[in-house]
Amino acid sequence: MKRRTFSWTLAILAAAAGLLPVASHAAEPKKVILVTTTTGFRHSSIPFAEKTLAQLAESSKAYTIVDTCKQPEVQVPKKPNKPKDLASDADAKAKEKYDKEIKGYEAAMAKWTPEVEAQAKAAQTEFDTQVKANLAKLSPENLKAKGIDGVIFANTTGDLPLPDPEGFIKWIEEGHAFIGMHSASDTFHKFTGYIGMLQGEFAGHGAQVPADLVAADTKHPANAGIGETWNLKQEEMYLIKSQDRSKIRSLWHMRHHPNKTEETGFFPVAWARKAGKGYVFYTSLGHREDLWSNDPEMKGRVNSVELANQYQAHILGGIKWALGLADGSAEPNPDAK
Repeated sequence: MKRRTFSWTLAILAAAAGLLPVASHAAEPKKVILVTTTTGFRHSSIPFAEKTLAQLAESSKAYTIVDTCKQPEVQVPKKPNKPKDLASDADAKAKEKYDKEIKGYEAAMAKWTPEVEAQAKAAQTEFDTQVKANLAKLSPENLKAKGIDGVIFANTTGDLPLPDPEGFIKWIEEGHAFIGMHSASDTFHKFTGYIGMLQGEFAGHGAQVPADLVAADTKHPANAGIGETWNLKQEEMYLIKSQDRSKIRSLWHMRHHPNKTEETGFFPVAWARKAGKGYVFYTSLGHREDLWSNDPEMKGRVNSVELANQYQAHILGGIKWALGLADGSAEPNPDAK
């Protein structure tokens, strides 16, 4: 299953035969909708993702973001969470920390009056209403009416209220693109159709670590010319479950558990696949702001500007491939090591 772009030779022959008009300008950019909505954890890197994906669209001319599904500006007060019970064998330091947390919790609860709780419920209702209205853009009817070629889920989380979940998956399978970054796999845990389409589900993560990635396909556009290995200075590396390797083409993976180097095996990081007639690209990378941004003056930068540029080339290559603008295989490679 080799993905190929349109042959200019065939186009010229067809034009000469009067079957196609001879174009005097480049092809129109593919139309995509960018989704950064969250109903679960919200990454601080999302604004950077939105900015970078817009910049890549402008610089590459490969795609254009014709619409977005962003987070409502409604602020929902959160009820304080009680600290976990102290372990029976806790030492003095742990007890001191627990006592401090309990005092903070009790002080916060004293402010959680019935009036505040009522305000929180009203705000949550308004938030839910706005999210639902925003995601109506992903109805199959709207996607078809606007001629959308693909949808990007950048660091989405939670069970998003799609107007027609099964219809959305069917739309992808009819020949459209789905592109997901990082916590796109931490989305729709209860929706088996989405997990099956993506072929990967967030199973947890440990502390951020240096990541030594191995390429399973150096020729794929999402390799971006990086080569056989890719060493990130620091990133939050996901553990993935609900994946059938016979249904995905691994692009990048690790040969050991991100946080337990003595535990060897296959740990997926990025992959591509066909879903019906549609094309799916996913990368679990994208937690850190310094991968999304290549600003050399970024405060707290750990990953170099070069690594940020590589990450952006990685996702742009995946986007182009999923949209049919770059050549690359979708043939499963379950034997990749």
